[in-house]
Amino acid sequence: MKRLRCLLVIGWLCLPLIALAKEATPLAQLEPAQQQWLDGHRHLRVGLVLQAPYAQFDRRLQQLYGANVELVSELARALDLDLTWRNYPDQAGLEHALQIGEIDFAPGLTQTPASLRLWLFSDPYMRVPQLVVGLRGSTRAVDLEKLGAADGVAVRLPGVLADYLRSTYPRLDLQGVANDREALQRVLSGQARFAVLDEAQLSRLSRESEFSDLAVVADIGLPQLLRIGSRRDWPLLAEVLQRGLQALPAKTLEQLHQRWLQPQYPRGGESAGFWQNLALLLGLLLLGALATLALQRRQQRRLERGLLAAREALVERQGREEALRLSQFSIDQSTVGILWVHWDSHVRYANPAAEHMLGQGEGQLLERPLGDIEPSLDMDRWRVLWNRVRTGDSGAQAFESLCRCADGRLLPVELSLSFLRFRDAEYLVVYLTDITDRRRALAELREREARLKGIAGNVPGLVFRLERDPAEGEPEFPYISEGSQALVGYAPVEIQQPDMGLRSLVHADDRADYHRVQNLALASDRDWSWQGRMVTRQGAERWADIKARARRQADGRVVWDGIVWDITQSKRAELALASSQEQLRELAAHLESVREEEKARIAREVHDELGQMLTVLKLEVSMCELAFADLDPALHERLASMKRSIAQLFQLVRDVATALRPPILDAGIASAVEWQARRFEARTQIPCLVQVPDNLPPLSDAKATGLFRILQEALTNVMRHAQAHTVQIELRRDGDLLRMTVIDDGVGFEPEQSRPTSFGLVGLRERVLILGGSVTVDSEPGEGTSLSVAVPLS
Repeated sequence: MKRLRCLLVIGWLCLPLIALAKEATPLAQLEPAQQQWLDGHRHLRVGLVLQAPYAQFDRRLQQLYGANVELVSELARALDLDLTWRNYPDQAGLEHALQIGEIDFAPGLTQTPASLRLWLFSDPYMRVPQLVVGLRGSTRAVDLEKLGAADGVAVRLPGVLADYLRSTYPRLDLQGVANDREALQRVLSGQARFAVLDEAQLSRLSRESEFSDLAVVADIGLPQLLRIGSRRDWPLLAEVLQRGLQALPAKTLEQLHQRWLQPQYPRGGESAGFWQNLALLLGLLLLGALATLALQRRQQRRLERGLLAAREALVERQGREEALRLSQFSIDQSTVGILWVHWDSHVRYANPAAEHMLGQGEGQLLERPLGDIEPSLDMDRWRVLWNRVRTGDSGAQAFESLCRCADGRLLPVELSLSFLRFRDAEYLVVYLTDITDRRRALAELREREARLKGIAGNVPGLVFRLERDPAEGEPEFPYISEGSQALVGYAPVEIQQPDMGLRSLVHADDRADYHRVQNLALASDRDWSWQGRMVTRQGAERWADIKARARRQADGRVVWDGIVWDITQSKRAELALASSQEQLRELAAHLESVREEEKARIAREVHDELGQMLTVLKLEVSMCELAFADLDPALHERLASMKRSIAQLFQLVRDVATALRPPILDAGIASAVEWQARRFEARTQIPCLVQVPDNLPPLSDAKATGLFRILQEALTNVMRHAQAHTVQIELRRDGDLLRMTVIDDGVGFEPEQSRPTSFGLVGLRERVLILGGSVTVDSEPGEGTSLSVAVPLS
């Protein structure tokens, strides 16, 4: 087994060598002039900037390693070069070494207008994208154009990447940091939502456990292209290096990129050695567990037989003792007094509640006759109760009595008796309940009834009781408070007359409504309320609010207890408030009309004036691009960026103008509804079915705009709250009305339980009222929502 394991380990170690032999890079095919030059310059000097993961120096092994080191090694193998390695701390040191002639070429450079004066560059051999990083799991793929000022983006400043983001995405909230590590730490701490850095630095930092919760969420589209730069005075060297790069297999460059630049977040158990060690450890633990288990089994068999019987007996005994303790605890802690009384009327047991209730000490009630506690229970009466309770007579099991306490006072109690047979003996269990509070409550209730009658006589209104005898059927007023004199000028006796009552006091114009409400309540024995005008003895009109609550008495008589309030002042205030609300609604309609006109004017000015200026600016940039772009590639790129920014500004102008007042409204409300539906469908990916008639009568601009705004508000509510899968929009003519219906299959809601701080439906209803129409909202939880708006055509 040991020999087989050694062979497997040797084979596993030889696999990379075999793969390397299979993927050996072939020699590059050079032209004669290039081959002749290379034969005379086999020894070349390579300059490297020490920066992970491109190039690093291992002090223990005294050798260089990294992506650029492996690339140049493959290139040297393909060209049969003898290399001398020289490393520098930064790019400035590398360029200085080139100027003084210390190096011949360097990998991992990016082409800039300034560097073209120092180097001859090869074609790009590696693309390093600039990535957007966010928290893993909580962030999906993002679009930088949709990020706002609230989404902080950490980026290293100063730098070309930050300049690019600032010019391309001006809305981003860029947070400058000193290095890429700090940018990622800002995302982890919540100070920024995203960080932007190149893939190489992300691959270096992602191997640390600190950043294991991060993930790539976007690519900003500005990759860093790595090239090989060589001396400008050796153009043949640049051609030879270019041929060497072309000879390298694409798979080699891809593997090089994956090994050094691909982000790899640390995960436990990714290496084979981990699983081998884990399997070995688990095997040792398993062997130890088996040995321990065998010993335990041997000892367990010895103990199980001796403990089984003892355990069963102990469990049975513990169960009985626990039940006994629970029963005794329940009796001792009960707030009801409990006495066990033998047939000879002597007490055999008294719980602490009974002793405390009667003021007796512990054990002082035992062996005393029950007549000492309840004087009316002499021996003869006790025997009668004993026999009746023993035979199950329910009438003798509960009654009220007075018990004598230790201090001689009589305590009102309720006695409940129950028969008990225990250990060949018979007892009556007597439960004592203190009813002092109950009697006190009854006395207080009678006092409150008397007080209520006194209060009713002084209420600033009219309190009444209306009764109806089921046999006679005619209602009558058995009680009317003295407040009737101050309210209507009549004494209670006058109103109680059968030919008068409250009906004769109601204003003639409101009498029919009062009769309808009262007759309906009398016929159905329900509560009733009414508001209207009443006429006093002096002929003055007063607004009154009548409320009566129905209740049925034990004899079948129905009684209505009610009160008549004088609401004259509040009613006048209510009418004034209604008038004020109508004026406010008219003001709101005027303001809405002015607002829409101002939006239309601003939309025209933004679209015409700003659009013309942007067109001129775009033409000027295009002229500059035609005239000067070929002189400098960087200028060409800058002008292209300006053109993209102008195009984005064009789109922004169109969006602003459309949001203020869509031009489609000029084509009619039907076209505007169809356009808004398609726009909603494109933005939310929710299918939208639209039905509009071919010929609609012309609407005024105010009504068309109002209907369009109502549709926008309805679709916004669907997008935010409905979670719908489909939406149906219908516009049809219904007689003299134009009806618009919006139906969704979303989660629905309870219209009566809308949030107090939500003004969506309130604003929608106000818009419909301004147009002189009506609105209906039909919705149930889980059944979707239907919104129907009808406005008059004329």
